[in-house]
Amino acid sequence: MQILVIGSDGDHCPESTYAAAKEVGAEIASRGAVLVTGGLGGVMEAACRGAKEKGGMVVGILPQEDMSYANPYCDIIVPTGMGFSRNYVTAYSADSAIVVGGGAGTYVEALVAYQKGKPIVALKGTGGTADKIADSYLDDRKTVKVMAAPTPKDAVDQALDHALNGKRGIRYFQSVAKML
Repeated sequence: MQILVIGSDGDHCPESTYAAAKEVGAEIASRGAVLVTGGLGGVMEAACRGAKEKGGMVVGILPQEDMSYANPYCDIIVPTGMGFSRNYVTAYSADSAIVVGGGAGTYVEALVAYQKGKPIVALKGTGGTADKIADSYLDDRKTVKVMAAPTPKDAVDQALDHALNGKRGIRYFQSVAKML
């Protein structure tokens, strides 16, 4: 299971948003899922840091072609050289996405996941894009409803549960993760 975390970059990431993203990353790792991010600073770095502190696997998919841009918590670095087009790679690489804060770039990345029909969870109270799109559809096609989560734990629960299409749910995934 691979969970994408998207949100505020390093220049626009308040401490409270950073802390929430770090907790999301830790929750993802504690469930045995792989964290996928854009590999840079802000929310991406915070989630990666939280996951690494829990022994998780972290994939950073960079917009640059130079690996040195990656934050220090990435295990696997994919330097795409694609700029913002790398949002297609991140969204297509994940089973679901969690939005923490964010601005226009985060909104674009969420739209890519939305168009692909990926489950999306917005962590409420983190500001920006997350608060704007929580509990809504992103267009009149109503491809997937962006779910709202009040806590990082709840965000990860929803992301995992809906990534499994509700067929088996989070309890099944947790039991499988323990066997690995």
